[in-house]
Amino acid sequence: MQEAKGGEHDFKVYKDTIGKSVSNSIPLDADLGYLGIEKYHSNSFIPLNSSKKHQLTAREKAYNKRLARRRVIIEHVNGRIKVFKCMSYPYWSHYCNRHSVRMKLICGIINYDRLA
Repeated sequence: MQEAKGGEHDFKVYKDTIGKSVSNSIPLDADLGYLGIEKYHSNSFIPLNSSKKHQLTAREKAYNKRLARRRVIIEHVNGRIKVFKCMSYPYWSHYCNRHSVRMKLICGIINYDRLA
């Protein structure tokens, strides 16, 4: 679990922390905010873009739909974490270690609840 200031983009945090250390055997599903992730992780999947001149084919639309169905699971988990207000607002305490411990506890509770 990595922490960063709220204004820092997720992809920048990824590149600065674990970008090259993630095994390529692990598939990684990302959104369009992670364009260029193929340079860091060859087994990554991002949605395909369409434009005015290049409309998506039925096969490309099906790919995007399958990817969105996999990604929605983690988006729901992120929403459940935000219910605890730990990720929603800046942490103002002087003890940053407490924030990390709280986040790990909350994630553990959510994982336990998902498995039960």
